[in-house]
Amino acid sequence: MDFTPHTEEDLRKMKMAIGIEKIDELFSDIPEEVKFKGKLNLPEGVSEQELVNLLKQLSQKNTTTEDYINFLGAGAYEHFIPSVIDHVISRSEFYTSYTPYQPEISQGMLQAIFEYQTMICELTGMEVSNASLYDGASALAEAVEMACNFIGNKKILVSRTIHPEYLQVVKTYTQFRDIEIIEVPWVKGNTDLEALIKNLDDKTAAYVIQYPNFFGIVEDLDTLQTRVEKNNALFIVVADPISLALLKPPGDFGADIVVGEGQSLGNPLQFGGPYLGFMAAKKKLIRKMPGRIVGETKDVNNVRGYVLTLQTREQHIRRERATSNICSNEALCALAAAVYLTYMGKKGLRAVAEQCLLKANYLYENICKLEHYHKVFDGPFFKEFVVKTDHDVEYLNKELQKHRIFGGLNLERFYPELKNHLLVCVTETKTKQELDYFLARLEGIV
Repeated sequence: MDFTPHTEEDLRKMKMAIGIEKIDELFSDIPEEVKFKGKLNLPEGVSEQELVNLLKQLSQKNTTTEDYINFLGAGAYEHFIPSVIDHVISRSEFYTSYTPYQPEISQGMLQAIFEYQTMICELTGMEVSNASLYDGASALAEAVEMACNFIGNKKILVSRTIHPEYLQVVKTYTQFRDIEIIEVPWVKGNTDLEALIKNLDDKTAAYVIQYPNFFGIVEDLDTLQTRVEKNNALFIVVADPISLALLKPPGDFGADIVVGEGQSLGNPLQFGGPYLGFMAAKKKLIRKMPGRIVGETKDVNNVRGYVLTLQTREQHIRRERATSNICSNEALCALAAAVYLTYMGKKGLRAVAEQCLLKANYLYENICKLEHYHKVFDGPFFKEFVVKTDHDVEYLNKELQKHRIFGGLNLERFYPELKNHLLVCVTETKTKQELDYFLARLEGIV
């Protein structure tokens, strides 16, 4: 809709309606000493055409994955998004809908969220799912607090192979709640299971592992399941939803809570957000889950319908019984994820995962044949892998950008011990020609 400014007559009528003479009277409660004095340093007004041209010029300063070949992942992934997704989520009844408190007028959104929850449970191998959270990092932080509330302990073991920014968010959430975060080291790219088991005791509320982990390696949850002695601690897994089309779901390894970032399910990179976090758990934990859960029911006419079954936040129940004050779910992003999963289906999602796996392995094997690049870890990986280079990684990435390529992540940023190590991501969007072009450019850098 085009912007139409208020006319002087509009302003006169509005002031008359609310009984004021000057606009300044609307701000009479603000103390004079804090009001801005003087004139704002703003340019003179321009025409609509001039403004549109200016905004276009500013937007062209950004370089996106539509302009460059992208090999950067690390938690935000470039996957193909079918056009049907934008078509559905752009419908007014979805795009403008708010929290579906009134089920009689919100059946469409409620059903979509219910279907989303169902598919998340199928992917993760869990029994219940909430309606989504803000992102993967906050979903993990909520899972940690959920475990502490359920078990009654305040010690959490977190593998250092989880996304470092997720760990930062967990620490932010827990720092004033006397929750102790123990970082479990890694060995050869995998969680050090001996260190994890050594620190696991009757004071532990939960232990956290990422699958595949931040280095892209598929953690050995099978061995972990057999090695961990029976205890009350909950097992929390941070999972990549695309990988679960191929990998054994965390629920089959005895996971109690599975969380992760759902951006890769039909949501674009969009400069870092909004994204959505997913959370699924065993049924015994349902009353400790944050956010909301949509359930299926029947109305007075025995017709199937959908309602908000659980809303465990402060605004809805007694404060002391609230599980979290997280206020909402990312409904539109969750809708996009539901449409993506429905459209792709089991076979389509598996095909995407297979493309990621095969193309990542092709690129990895060929990079390691180049003179200045070396293998680092031996474990199986999904769509991301680590290579060591004789080059400075920042210099390497700047050189790659000259050839319209976004290189991998400089791991030294998060792991000082991994100087000159590069985390490279390959998804189904990459063609063989692009992979070979990337290899040629890597080889040409001196």
